Amino acid sequence: MTRFLDSGVNLEAGKAIIEELQMFLLGSRFMHAWVFVCLGGGLGALARFSLAGFLHRRYVGSMPIGTLAVNVVGCFLAGILFASVFQREDLDPRMRHFLGAGLLGAFTTFSTFGAETLALFREDRVSLALGNVALNVVAGLLAVWAGHALVKLFMD
Repeated sequence: MTRFLDSGVNLEAGKAIIEELQMFLLGSRFMHAWVFVCLGGGLGALARFSLAGFLHRRYVGSMPIGTLAVNVVGCFLAGILFASVFQREDLDPRMRHFLGAGLLGAFTTFSTFGAETLALFREDRVSLALGNVALNVVAGLLAVWAGHALVKLFMD
């Protein structure tokens, strides 16, 4: 350690850099947004895990009802939030991050897909809305198949 201290390293400059970094992270809106997204995300993931798990255990052998329920409930909540809470101009941006990207984002990204598609329909961009639906479903299924095939290719 003394060799390091005697090596000519300017410790004061290093301390100043660390202090600036701390001020940036802890005193910035970025850090606040990040914390709120994480908090909401933790709760959203727990809610998804709980609801989907409960329904999958309750309805064994049926279609993936838990996933369907999470997606539909998430879309319903997104509709409520986008029509009411997110319209408020006095809403703290951290709450927007907590509820939107955090809670709903971790609960289901399907809710974002639903809200964005509805926005396209409302803007009379019907072809884009329908294309969005088709691309999300088809590309999503193809991506799952490709990932599965890739693993099977290397695992078998």
